[in-house]
Amino acid sequence: MSAQPLELGAIVLAPGHVQFTVWAPNATDVALHLLTPQERLIPMQQERDGYWTVAVDNVPAGSRYWYRLDREQDLPDPASRWQPDGVHGPSAVADPTRFAWHDDHWRGIRLSELICYELHVGTFTPEGTFTAIIPILPTLVDLGITAIELMPVAEFPGERNWGYDGVLPFAVHHAYGGPDGLRYLVDACHQHGLGVILDVVYNHVGPEGNVLNQYGPYFTERYRTPWGPALNTDGPDSEPVRRFLIENALHWVREYHIDGFRLDAVHAIVDQLPTHILEELAQTLHAEGLRLNRHILVIAESDANDPRIITPRPLGGYGLDAVWSDDFHHALHTLLTGEQHGYYADYGSLEHLARVFRRGFCYTGQRSVFRRRRHGRAALVAQPEQFVVCIQNHDQVGNRARGDRLSTLVDFERLKLAAATVLLSPFTPLLFMGEEYAETAPFPYFVSHTDPELITAVREGRKREFAAFHAEQEPPDPQAVETFLQAKLRHQLRDEGQHRTLWRFYQHLLTVRRQAAPYQTTPRPWPIVEMDRAAHTLVVRWEDVTPAACLALCFADQPQTVHLNLPDGLWHIRVDSAAETWGGNRSADPSPLRVTGGAGASVLLPPWSATFWEREDVP
Repeated sequence: MSAQPLELGAIVLAPGHVQFTVWAPNATDVALHLLTPQERLIPMQQERDGYWTVAVDNVPAGSRYWYRLDREQDLPDPASRWQPDGVHGPSAVADPTRFAWHDDHWRGIRLSELICYELHVGTFTPEGTFTAIIPILPTLVDLGITAIELMPVAEFPGERNWGYDGVLPFAVHHAYGGPDGLRYLVDACHQHGLGVILDVVYNHVGPEGNVLNQYGPYFTERYRTPWGPALNTDGPDSEPVRRFLIENALHWVREYHIDGFRLDAVHAIVDQLPTHILEELAQTLHAEGLRLNRHILVIAESDANDPRIITPRPLGGYGLDAVWSDDFHHALHTLLTGEQHGYYADYGSLEHLARVFRRGFCYTGQRSVFRRRRHGRAALVAQPEQFVVCIQNHDQVGNRARGDRLSTLVDFERLKLAAATVLLSPFTPLLFMGEEYAETAPFPYFVSHTDPELITAVREGRKREFAAFHAEQEPPDPQAVETFLQAKLRHQLRDEGQHRTLWRFYQHLLTVRRQAAPYQTTPRPWPIVEMDRAAHTLVVRWEDVTPAACLALCFADQPQTVHLNLPDGLWHIRVDSAAETWGGNRSADPSPLRVTGGAGASVLLPPWSATFWEREDVP
């Protein structure tokens, strides 16, 4: 390759003048087959390392095209920006320069500011489009959200899918509104002060419509993933594959002004090169952020509890900004529900949640019963904000047999306790769409494949997957349109009864988080964590901030008296989940705690409650 290779795909150099570039080392002849505005077959020039390219005039935006390999097979562009007719149709030229952005002022979201809201475009609104989300953005801002996280939007087969079956990773899904639909949404988010995190899948490609192997060795049999052969990131001819992935991430930043990425299941990416693909990706995106004077976040989803992901590069790590902590979810979920099946077998004790509060992971080398081996490693140099935590997300809800939400599993007091535990933790919180008002619509797995054999395989695969989870339940048919439709949010619930109360409670928690010192201090401090096994309570204290703060969490069925080792001073309650204001039984907030003589204070905690105090600091 040259020092500055041409961008992959159909790149508009000037109106009507387009450069087409594709990596096809398996082919001996490649031609551009233009379908519109008039059909033409144009030979492409072979470059070094298996790349083919040609520049063509009179190709307006929207022109349909294929690449013809070896004079016989027409295929869509692996780096197609637009698939108007889906994964099986021709590609189309998209011209990003025609869009008028209004976000010159925007500088992105810092990790310390991130309050993430995960949503699925297809089920978030009745219309299921990017632009239909825009009218709801003010409500998210009013709630206290700072960034939305879009589940994958790359082109997948059919009209309905979670997005993890994408096969053309540069193309924005046609049913959601295509390229300009995404731009309108991102532009509107930035005007409302919201960042946009995009979920991208670099560990596998979906099974229907995948043409990559017909172009070149994109995959390897040296490693296997749960979804089939792994992407070839470290074997022979892997450099163009790595370039494909990194250029994909850069194109989301440059063409769509995306502010950050959630990298799906990075534990399934195997790379034995000295510079791991994750490190190269993070380094490239951070450099692009410096070039653009914007914050670009790189966040990994991983269940490996591997601190190398977020360890700085000078210390031998990959240098990503943050990583998901599944341990937080599992430890909290088991305490709230009592569930112990599947991977929940490793949790259920208050000690598990205490471990997470102390260092971000629960398992840091201990034996996992579920995995039947040691799991994890301690994150010794990490900061609290580098761990993304939640009590619901698409996986933890959707990978239940029927996609049932926490709102259908526990009572109202436990929902409030869950919210406070997440939002007042020292970590970076993530909400799953609808949880803030106790949405009850399920979020089951759904697809809309066209291959009958694949449809059968998906149905049977889902049944096998639940062998350890809810074995007595039959999962809904993922191919049925009804399965998709039942997942649509009902935003009107937000204004009704306890749903409204919970929404206001979430808003209050996020207001406290914006104001309280533990979440605004840089670097964010690790708390002191004390556990009372007998009372089933967890006390989290921050003493080296001004003002000092304390969070008490009660996971007991009865009121519990606990001793708080608080420094002297007057301590005011900022959050009381059991207060009448939030639908609880406590008619008025208790008086402030006056702590003197280094004796601390004893308090009575209501069952399944969260209480947050701040010390009054007198100059």
